[in-house]
Amino acid sequence: MNEFDQELDARGLNCPLPILRAKKALKDLQVGQILRIIATDAGSVKDFAAFAEQTGNELLESTESGDEYHFRLRKA
Repeated sequence: MNEFDQELDARGLNCPLPILRAKKALKDLQVGQILRIIATDAGSVKDFAAFAEQTGNELLESTESGDEYHFRLRKA
């Protein structure tokens, strides 16, 4: 079983594109559903933390795996 409802592949995209794509993807999710994001932009770590704080969505995971960053956001 997946620990997310939708996945967003933002690899190769630079700020602010991963955030903009995530914002768009979250619109299609129901409250409580989880969006998993895979990004390669190092700035996305700080960006997603700030995005979660500003929007009220919950940042469940922020991990680094090689040159990739994985995030899980729960829609507020």
